[in-house]
Amino acid sequence: MPRSRARRPGAQELLGFAAAGLLAYAADLALFVWLRGPVGLDPLTAKALSFVAGCSVAYAGNALGTYRHTTTGGLRRYAVFFAVNIAGALVQLLCILISHYGLGFTSPRADTVSGSGIGMAFATVLRFWGTRTLVFRGEGRVGSWTG
Repeated sequence: MPRSRARRPGAQELLGFAAAGLLAYAADLALFVWLRGPVGLDPLTAKALSFVAGCSVAYAGNALGTYRHTTTGGLRRYAVFFAVNIAGALVQLLCILISHYGLGFTSPRADTVSGSGIGMAFATVLRFWGTRTLVFRGEGRVGSWTG
């Protein structure tokens, strides 16, 4: 049977991607809380800065861990990674937009479920696909930082 060109992700790749994402989420959240609290920045500035920091942590985790066996790409690779993450953030916002304004689910809980639950799930799938196919494409994607 001929081998498919698209390689299915292995458990180590999925776990490495998830670990990098969790570290990025923690960095994003911690920086946002610090910038909003003690530093006193407005919420949009704080979120923009924490988003960039979270993207940088996720990129480092994936580049040095999950996809360390791929070819190097430098600044262009980081820019594509950043664009993929912006697309993921837009998916989350779109879910809130549809739920809140389209379907009329306007409670804070509904916004949380649509943005941080459903939206995060869709965004994670998009980010994994984008990271795997657009950013760290190429042969040699084996193992994670634990393998």
